[in-house]
Amino acid sequence: MFSKLPIQAARGAASAIRTHQIPGHRLPLAKYGGRHTVCALPGDGIGPEMIAHIKNIFSFCHAPINFEEVQVSSSLLDGDMDAALLAIQRNGVAIKLRTKLDLYANILHCVTIPSVPSRHNGIDIVLIRENTEGEYSGLEHETVSGIVESIKIVTREKIERISRMAFEYAKANGRKKVTAVHKANIQKLGDGLFLKVVRDMSEDYKDIKFEAMIVDNASMQLVSKPQQFDVMVMPNLYGNIISNIACGLVGGPGLVSGMNLGDKYAVFETGTRNTGTSLAGKDIANPTAFIRASVDMLRYLGCHYHANIISDA
Repeated sequence: MFSKLPIQAARGAASAIRTHQIPGHRLPLAKYGGRHTVCALPGDGIGPEMIAHIKNIFSFCHAPINFEEVQVSSSLLDGDMDAALLAIQRNGVAIKLRTKLDLYANILHCVTIPSVPSRHNGIDIVLIRENTEGEYSGLEHETVSGIVESIKIVTREKIERISRMAFEYAKANGRKKVTAVHKANIQKLGDGLFLKVVRDMSEDYKDIKFEAMIVDNASMQLVSKPQQFDVMVMPNLYGNIISNIACGLVGGPGLVSGMNLGDKYAVFETGTRNTGTSLAGKDIANPTAFIRASVDMLRYLGCHYHANIISDA
C-alpha cells in the first residue's frame, strides 16, 4: 500500500538524495531544441494522477523535458506493449519493462526521512539488484502432473556487469562498503559463482571495503541494525525481498524511488511495484516516490540544476 503520510515528507526525502549520482551513464538521448523527450507510462491505479503531479512540477521549475505519454496496463495486448517498447527505444528514457530492454540494474536508495516516524534513524542504504536473470528468468515447466521445475539461470557476464555497477556506484558516490548478499552455502554453484565474481571484482576497488553475507542473516541484520549497510548488491530474487524490507524500514514504498538501468535505456519508477488502486482518484496518495523518481531521471539526463530545484524545495 502506498503511504498516506503528509506531503511534507517529500521535501526531506528529496533533499537527502541531492548527491545521488549515477556512474557512467550519459547516453546520446533524443534531444530537440535543448529539450529531452522521455516516455511516460502512467499505468494503472494512481499512476495517471502521479504523472500529472510530475508534469506540473516540471512545468513550475521549467525542466527541459517533453513527455511522450504511452498507455500501458496489465491488460495490454502484445501490440500495445510493442508500441510502448518502441517509444522507450526512441527516446531512451522512461518513467515507469526490463528484460526486453536489458535493464540489468535495479537501484534503490533507502534513506531515513526526518519527518517520517521510524524505528531506526540514520538509514542510508543503496540496494543494487541484478534485474534480468536468476529465478525470474521465467523458465518453468510441469514435467508431470503435480511436479514443476523452475530453472534458475546465472551467468558470469551478467554477474560481472552488476558487480561493476555496484562498485562504480560506490566510487562515484563516496560510499565506503559493498555487501554481497547470497546463499552460496546451499546453492554452491549458482550463488557460488555470484559470490566468486563479486569478490574477484572487489580486488579492482581496494578503497572500498567488501563483505559477503548470507541472505538469511542479511535480512535479520537489516531489521536489527540497518545502519551497518552502505551499498548492497544481490541476485534478482533476494533483491526483490530485501528491497521491500528496506522500504518498510524508512516509511513504506510510497517514499522510495527505483531506477532500472541498462547500457541503452533507463526506466524510473517507484521502488516497489504496487499500483495503489485503493487510493486512486481520492487525492490522498503520497507522490514522494514519483517525485524522487523524477529527480533521479533529471540527474541521469544531466539536468542537475532542475533536479536540485525540486530536491531542495
